[in-house]
Amino acid sequence: MQILRLLNKKFTIFFFLFFTAAFSNEPVDIWNIDKKKNKNENSDNNRLNNENKKNSISTDIKNETIIPITEENNLNLKKDYLVGIYDPSDNDLSINMWEFSDGEKISKIIKKIKKLNLSEDAKEIYNYVILTNSFPPKKNFSKEKFLEIKIDWLIQNGDLELIKDFVIKNKKEKIDPRLLKYYLDQNLSMADLENACKLFSFLESYSDDDYVSKYKIYCLINEKKNELAQLQFDLIKETGFKDIFFEEKFNFIMGYSEKSDSKISEKNLLDFHLSHLTSNDFKYLTNENTDKIIWRYLSSFNLLENLNEIDIEDPEKIISIEKATNNGNYLEKDLLNLYTRYRFSINQLITVLESYKMLSGHESRALLYQGFLISKDTKSKIELLKTLKEQFDKDDIGDAFNNELVRILEEFDEKEIPSNYSDFYNYYLADKKNSNKKIKFNNKIIHQSKLLNYFSDDMDIEKVEKELEKKLKKIKKNKKYYFSTKDIILIESLIYDGIKISDKYSSILELYNSNIPTDIEVMINDGEMAMILLRLVEIIGEDDLNNLGSESLYFILSTLNKLNIDKIRNNIILKTFPLKV
Repeated sequence: MQILRLLNKKFTIFFFLFFTAAFSNEPVDIWNIDKKKNKNENSDNNRLNNENKKNSISTDIKNETIIPITEENNLNLKKDYLVGIYDPSDNDLSINMWEFSDGEKISKIIKKIKKLNLSEDAKEIYNYVILTNSFPPKKNFSKEKFLEIKIDWLIQNGDLELIKDFVIKNKKEKIDPRLLKYYLDQNLSMADLENACKLFSFLESYSDDDYVSKYKIYCLINEKKNELAQLQFDLIKETGFKDIFFEEKFNFIMGYSEKSDSKISEKNLLDFHLSHLTSNDFKYLTNENTDKIIWRYLSSFNLLENLNEIDIEDPEKIISIEKATNNGNYLEKDLLNLYTRYRFSINQLITVLESYKMLSGHESRALLYQGFLISKDTKSKIELLKTLKEQFDKDDIGDAFNNELVRILEEFDEKEIPSNYSDFYNYYLADKKNSNKKIKFNNKIIHQSKLLNYFSDDMDIEKVEKELEKKLKKIKKNKKYYFSTKDIILIESLIYDGIKISDKYSSILELYNSNIPTDIEVMINDGEMAMILLRLVEIIGEDDLNNLGSESLYFILSTLNKLNIDKIRNNIILKTFPLKV
């Protein structure tokens, strides 16, 4: 790893560095050396003016060629290990970002975050803070607990590519079998056995686990490596492994026996797959309690029951189909087609919005959908769609009617949508509309101007200073111009990066306050970088950044400025500031 290479290079100057570092109490971020060197060379004077704001939390050593390493730090590097995906410098973070935080407080806030259905924006920041290579907290938090929160998040988040990256980058460590099981099962459930088995080519070590070992043996057989499979099987048998079901399937697949037990095992997904693999006439009837991962497996291997053959008089079966559709195992359009098989009276179809209330959940959804199909005017159709969506959401199966709802709404003429249903219409088509919009600069407004190019590294500091000065000069003459909160955020971010503005314009910023919460201010002063990021994740929660108010954005970005976390800050600015048309 990068840090170990650096240690080897500097070992010969250890004693000199020991005395150099002994007079410094500041933690050293050895991952961020020379970060933003160009910015500092162009703006040293301005950076000095802001030094007092940052010296309590900064862990970066700028423009140094020698890395101070104390004896204590050196011992810590030997005792502690770094497990993660991202280098701290990738996102302007620090290898010591957890150092000053209390483990009990960390556990408490992570427990809160686990209960939230985090937005993609919140997930992105949470990925950075949890999966960055860094030392664990020193107080009330063990190395084992530190690794556990990483594994828990990888499983909860369910991003298989992220898990694969984690395994590859930490292949020398003993990977938690929980993570391996999750990765193997998820790939198998999607009929991607090749990708599942590739995991073993990345691993150098993993904790002993019978289930993972069974997967490895099966993968070897699947790859036509029967001799290695036999050797692996013999090895685990010598350790006391005993699994009658697996051994029976192993003997059959290897060709040692001519018959296999037709009994289907649901104990785990691998056993279920082996049951399917060794059966000439595999049939499995789902029900409301069928595990989600088995539903996905059946869908991926085309083993699901044909909905045209489903008995609509069996309510449990219909409910299980709805839940399976919610989990993505049946197509939404197939479920809607199933609803058309229900038979309703003429009176029920005429009085849909009253009659559905007297029916059970799946029957009410079927009636509402049929009512929508026979309606003629836009108002009635929209009203029935809205009510139908509410009925799906009410029974916690809202994802069974998302894609089809968007497809249907796209067929309407927006001009014909009644005003009292415009929010409903726009809410479900928002992503579609925004994806088609292009960024447009508006140089009359600071936070929508070409100054935004700076945050994507497309504009150097000298050019930014000239452009900003020119805009402020022009705006000062325009008494009608209103400085928005986003304007102030942009200007303050530029100043934090060392960009100079004339004193005559500094009064613009004096009336504005980012209102950073007191607990975050305290953590900034205490240098609790990771804990602050966790707090920001909790605050963003289930909201998209674009849906946050300007004041919330202000204190989030002000916090990142004070922490000198420019890369995450820039990403947020570029997501929320540009004008899209």
